[in-house]
Amino acid sequence: MSSTKRATPRWLRRAPWEHSTTGLIGLGLVMLMQPWSIDVYSYGFTVLLAGVIGYSIAGHLPQS
Repeated sequence: MSSTKRATPRWLRRAPWEHSTTGLIGLGLVMLMQPWSIDVYSYGFTVLLAGVIGYSIAGHLPQS
């Protein structure tokens, strides 16, 4: 009997999603701390929240 293992598509692996969502969290923090634009500040929490939710989802993706 041969055991076939399904290959995970490259775009659905954990590492790239964790790196990009970590960057999104950092961007959200910078947006919340900058003193120049109220428009950028007003979207900061939304970007931060999207990064945290994305990171939580990325933790459930397969490693490879």
